[in-house]
Amino acid sequence: MEQVKGLWRSLLQPGLLGVAIGCAVGGVDAVFGRVLLRLSAVRDAHVLPLLLLLPLGGVLIAWAYRTVGRGTERGMGLVFEAGRGEAAEIPLRLIPLIMGGTWLTHLLGGSAGREGVAVQIGAAVGHGVGRRTGGDGKVFLIAGMAAGFSGLFRTPIAAVFFALEVMTAGALEYAALFPAMTASFAACAVSGALGLEKFQAAVSAPAGLNAGGAAVLLAAGVLFGVTGGLFARVLAAAKGWAAKVLPNSLARIAALGGAAALLLMLCGRGRYAGLGTNLIAQATGGGTIFWFDFLLKFLLTVLTLAAGFQGGEVTPLFAVGASLGAALGPLVGVDPAFLAALGYAAVFGGATNTLLAPMLIGGEVLGFENLPWFFLVCALAYLFNGSRSIYTAQRMLAQ
Repeated sequence: MEQVKGLWRSLLQPGLLGVAIGCAVGGVDAVFGRVLLRLSAVRDAHVLPLLLLLPLGGVLIAWAYRTVGRGTERGMGLVFEAGRGEAAEIPLRLIPLIMGGTWLTHLLGGSAGREGVAVQIGAAVGHGVGRRTGGDGKVFLIAGMAAGFSGLFRTPIAAVFFALEVMTAGALEYAALFPAMTASFAACAVSGALGLEKFQAAVSAPAGLNAGGAAVLLAAGVLFGVTGGLFARVLAAAKGWAAKVLPNSLARIAALGGAAALLLMLCGRGRYAGLGTNLIAQATGGGTIFWFDFLLKFLLTVLTLAAGFQGGEVTPLFAVGASLGAALGPLVGVDPAFLAALGYAAVFGGATNTLLAPMLIGGEVLGFENLPWFFLVCALAYLFNGSRSIYTAQRMLAQ
């Protein structure tokens, strides 16, 4: 009987709570994701007039955080602090604030992501469940993070390992494995049932890849890792510079939002606005990609996030990596779509300082038949990213 009770407390109960967390977070992800796609379509149809409103929208976002969002401004930093027991709770008012802020950012053309919203929502729900049930808050926070990532991207395997490895680089939180699994797969199923579609592309490795071609791909892995690490470094420096030069958050987002709007209008008439899924589709589908696409998406995303707009970094990182890979392909004699697929995964890994999640998301989105190449390229990206992460609160194993 004691063994049964122990099994219930240590495995079955956390697993069932993971299902509950996943269902709740998957439902919120579906609403958030579908509304975001609708707003993005509206922006694409009226991109220039809406970009003119970007500074005003930024002021509204900053004002909301200043008046009713105090204590939630740290975003992912707060999630990491709660996971380490340094913050007692993640206020649930974070959820409507970050959802609304991200919707407004994307409607008005800011270059930002969406995963930050989903992961923070999942973490808030999971941590709250842990506190209210007397369970391990860190375990359920990780389960919630997995649910948030999986419900939005509909990549449940990658989501599990992203949540397990992102808190501490070089370590896996195996105590949270089972509830993270149940939460992740439940969230994916619920968001899919509610109509949130998954991006996928069919990309195949070139037949008969010789030693020279393999060496080129490995060198590309190093470049992807350096690019991801550089993004993390530049973003942190830009945020620090912006806060120092413009300490008032309203003035900062208005001024830098105006600069971002102008540049987004001048550079491709909105080509680099929003998530960057247009670039991903072009890169992995053999469409038109210019050599400077990755650089402009990189810089405009940094500017948008340094200003204080909401969203995240991951989908723009996918776009940066895919665009870089597609641009390199013709120069090194490798199929651009295949190299775009590798860049999609590896730049994300280099910027988040993770290894397993990027190669698995590559498999889930772009084909598991390419997993050996995802492994090799993402491993090199991980090794050569300079131990940098867009999540500045992430710790290294030795710390």
